[in-house]
Amino acid sequence: MAVEGGKGKSRKKITIRDVARTAGVSIGTVSAVINGGSTVAAETRRRVEACIAEIGFEPNNSARSLKRGRISSIGFIVPDLGNPFFAAVAEGVQDGLGDADVLLVLCMTGASAEREDYYAKVLRTQRLDGVVYLSGTGLPSPSFLELARKGAVVFVDERLPGVDIPFINAANRDGARDVARHVIEAGHRDVAVITGPPRLWTSEQRLAGYREAFAFAGIDPDTVTYVQGDYTEASGYEAGRQLLAESSRGSRPTAVLCANDLMAMGLIRRCREEGLRLPDDLSIAGFDDVPSAALLDPPLTTVAQPGREMGAAAAKWLLKLIGISDAMPGQTEFPTSVRIRGSVATRA
Repeated sequence: MAVEGGKGKSRKKITIRDVARTAGVSIGTVSAVINGGSTVAAETRRRVEACIAEIGFEPNNSARSLKRGRISSIGFIVPDLGNPFFAAVAEGVQDGLGDADVLLVLCMTGASAEREDYYAKVLRTQRLDGVVYLSGTGLPSPSFLELARKGAVVFVDERLPGVDIPFINAANRDGARDVARHVIEAGHRDVAVITGPPRLWTSEQRLAGYREAFAFAGIDPDTVTYVQGDYTEASGYEAGRQLLAESSRGSRPTAVLCANDLMAMGLIRRCREEGLRLPDDLSIAGFDDVPSAALLDPPLTTVAQPGREMGAAAAKWLLKLIGISDAMPGQTEFPTSVRIRGSVATRA
């Protein structure tokens, strides 16, 4: 235990050996407690943690890295952080790392296939311990396939076809079906959809959910107007231009389902420029429940999915894969829920 020396003498540094002696356990047991090992009995863990707090021991989180000769590091490949949902996932990844001595390397691809391939190649050659991967293209590049074959990789939010690796996701299909059902039950039969980018798993799941709701309500899904978007506000604005141009010929829908909130915001901006009253002239629903969705005028009806929790689960699974932690995430598929707000009007 630490003691004060005489005048002019420095305070003795408290070591892991001091903790072990005070708690009456081995140094290995103290190390296991510090590093989150699951083999320590609960009562022993509590006793060790109490001793650490009592004597003021500060674990050297770099010790393991120094023994290995380098710090542990993982990469996070993501399209961008301008999308608030992606930003929430990124924050969750950092949350999931907790106190682990791990360096997080952020790689933003701009949803470019070339950039995704480039970063996969760079991360593979830099010999990172693992990668959390959120694709913006839905395309498994050769460099990514090599990365997934040789290293620890976890998908979050999006998955790639033909690649069998751990996947953290939300119930996109259920959420899309539920919000479409809400819009239909509000009296809307002339509904349009602004879809997500082609090839993305989330786009396909949300579109499938919308179509299921249409079919259940007796609306032929193939007669619905679908406009391609790319999850950006600009694409929602452009889709709005197309839909409102068609309305001049008497075919405007009464409601639009947007496959994410950013596209819904772009559509809202276009509607404002056209002088439409929302939701009286047009009802709009989104997906993601980004923080600003509830602050819009009118507040946006949307589907909530827990991006931060998904990112944390992905990081936790990756730490398990690379041997830093024994803990697994509590869940790998997260539920979605409809947030009913003022952007969808009831029609008689």
